Amino acid sequence: MTMPKLFGYTDRLSVKPGETLDFFVHAENTTKATAQLVRLIHGDQHPAGPGFIEQEVGCEANGVWAVREQVTQLGSYLEVSDPQAKLAPGGSFTLFAFICPTKPRADGRQTLLGRWDIEGRSGYSLGIAADGRLEFALGDGANVTSAVAETPLLPDIWYLVAASLDAQSGQAILYQEAVINRYNSLLSRVAVLDYRSHGTKPIPAQPKHRTETPFLIAGASLGTAKRGARVSELYCGKIDRPGLIGRVLSRNELDAIRKGGQPPSDELIAYWDTSHGYSDAGIGDVVIDSGPSGLNAIGHNRPVRGQTGWNWSGRNDCFRLAPQEYGGIEFHAEALTDCNWDSARTVKLPADLRSGAYAMRLRARGEDGEAEDYISFFVRPKAPGSKLAFLFPTASYIAYANDRQSFEAPMTQSVTGMAPVLSAGDLEFGTRDDFGLSACDHWSDRQGVCYSSSRRPILNMRPKHRAAGPNVAWQFPADLSIIAWLEHRGYDYDVLTDEDLERDGLDALQPYTCVMTGTHPEYYSERMLDATEDYIAAGGRYIYMGGNGYHWSVAFRPDEPWVIECRKYGPAWKTWDARPGEYYMVSNGQKGGAWRGQGRPAQKMVGVGFISEGYGKSEFYRRMPDSYHRTVTWLTKGVSGEVIGDSGLAYDGAAGIAIDRCDPSLGTPPHVKLIASSGGHIDNYLLNPEVVHYAFEGMSGSYDYRIRADMAYFTAPNNGAVFSAGSVAFGQSLPINGFDNNVSRILSNVVDAFIKAGALPGSQWVNEEKQWR
Repeated sequence: MTMPKLFGYTDRLSVKPGETLDFFVHAENTTKATAQLVRLIHGDQHPAGPGFIEQEVGCEANGVWAVREQVTQLGSYLEVSDPQAKLAPGGSFTLFAFICPTKPRADGRQTLLGRWDIEGRSGYSLGIAADGRLEFALGDGANVTSAVAETPLLPDIWYLVAASLDAQSGQAILYQEAVINRYNSLLSRVAVLDYRSHGTKPIPAQPKHRTETPFLIAGASLGTAKRGARVSELYCGKIDRPGLIGRVLSRNELDAIRKGGQPPSDELIAYWDTSHGYSDAGIGDVVIDSGPSGLNAIGHNRPVRGQTGWNWSGRNDCFRLAPQEYGGIEFHAEALTDCNWDSARTVKLPADLRSGAYAMRLRARGEDGEAEDYISFFVRPKAPGSKLAFLFPTASYIAYANDRQSFEAPMTQSVTGMAPVLSAGDLEFGTRDDFGLSACDHWSDRQGVCYSSSRRPILNMRPKHRAAGPNVAWQFPADLSIIAWLEHRGYDYDVLTDEDLERDGLDALQPYTCVMTGTHPEYYSERMLDATEDYIAAGGRYIYMGGNGYHWSVAFRPDEPWVIECRKYGPAWKTWDARPGEYYMVSNGQKGGAWRGQGRPAQKMVGVGFISEGYGKSEFYRRMPDSYHRTVTWLTKGVSGEVIGDSGLAYDGAAGIAIDRCDPSLGTPPHVKLIASSGGHIDNYLLNPEVVHYAFEGMSGSYDYRIRADMAYFTAPNNGAVFSAGSVAFGQSLPINGFDNNVSRILSNVVDAFIKAGALPGSQWVNEEKQWR
């Protein structure tokens, strides 16, 4: 088979006209690809809509590109720069660390720490054999000798492990003891299990140290490996306070460390204090060596910090309160925050490029067909020039990037009520493990993925993508239905992204009279949320086009804005749960979880908030009495009848997938006008767990009155206003009947009013009512 394959990404998602953008491309079975810059108008290929629409754009980079296969380094690990070879002891030494393996039995060996060259069979390494037993390996360049513990390590149990080489006696010595307290491990002391292992083995030769071999924690060097992937034997689990001492430690000395003591200072080579460096703003990827040489370790692919350590007492749930109990650094063999490919092309974008959604379309033809990829990005204006801005929810795109729920989550079919509809692209993606996971997925050791990144091919951020599990256009392709509507109606608009909102805060929104969102802005940082609230309070006019918005709290680090962090926990729909004590994000020190659990439900800002999720059938809205109030009749001008949105590209209705409702008890402004509501949803729509205090029968669509989408409007200070659709499916109803439908009519009324300078329609009646009150 010679079917070519193409995959790519850019160095950032948001760019201005005239700026340069790096494109990173991986190619299989081809060395050439034809590139064409395109403006994206509509993505969903549902037969009831306009189909896929793109516009080719002139660009100096259009034409044939040279492409090649690239290699991705998966897995998180720490690397120590050691130019003076301090970590290559010539005599006796002891390696030690507290560890909590999450997958001790694996497909191959896992290295905990050491200076180990796999191909060169040289150096030393403390690791875990494939059968889950602690292993101390020494290599002289030709032969490898291993000492292996008798008792296998158990998952999610904390241990102190150590290995010594006694150069005088030629003995390798192993130490393995559990350090279980009431809180830190999966099992308690009542479980009758054997955790301990001690032993010695003769070692025929001293280890050979290659100068080019790095000292690694949670991985080992491949030596002369294929370019791009140089670390293997990747470890899954936590490591806390590892160290290296230039002599043999006695069992009593190791027991003292196990009980919380400091390692002996005499002949100490390195001691990485993994609990050092925390602040209120979190912690970075540098692990401090408190030993004499300051051999700090640098993290790759974002090892997870802010994790409980071997000595966690359960009293405090945040690293800010007890940093000494948060020395656990967690590693995962599949972690990926940056593919780090070589750039295929640096493209200077046209200086007159109009703001919008774009992609570099790549195509390559082979004997068995044609490969195609759309490397999507967004062009914001050089300077704001429109009254209207559309805000692409790229934080949510990153959070869902390459999610594998349709393939691997056991609950997917139960949730959606249908079998996944897999495309050829889905089948290809299902066979690959080199493009990373989403914040909805699990690593292979069952732990939830708390980091996701845009510096990798995001196969579900492509304009033609259709989510396999629910069999609908989802996220970016769904948002293009709103772009197509704006184009069809002839509105002058700019586009922004969450990347811009996170970087610039309120300054990103302030130039615009009106801001529109995408269909599912679910993941929001505090800075993004603050900017949105401040924009509305200062007189901005805001159109919330979706459902389940402003739900999960996330964080970014300024030095790596392409990486998103989230910690999921609490009574909310989620695919994984953070462990106790690991709820705070180390990117900025803020608490993770749902915003509602932190006193900021979406109702306080946009009037509506998440109430239900369902699949297979969307419903229509029915006008509510408030819609006839003289202050808001302009909203439904041109709409006849009571029913709104009884058709759409997402399950044949405007109210569906994820829906929001007003709730005064959660902060919906008291003067809100309820324009329309849905009802009668199928029982696939269940009540949001956040509002369930005690479960009983009837908490589903056909029984519970709370399960509805509310279309709401309210005025804000300084002549501002908010219109909320309360449904993910709302935007996907716009293209029906050539954009000539009552959902389109209502949205036109809102946009026309919101971008117009001066008082809002109906304001004269509002002022009169205030006088009467």
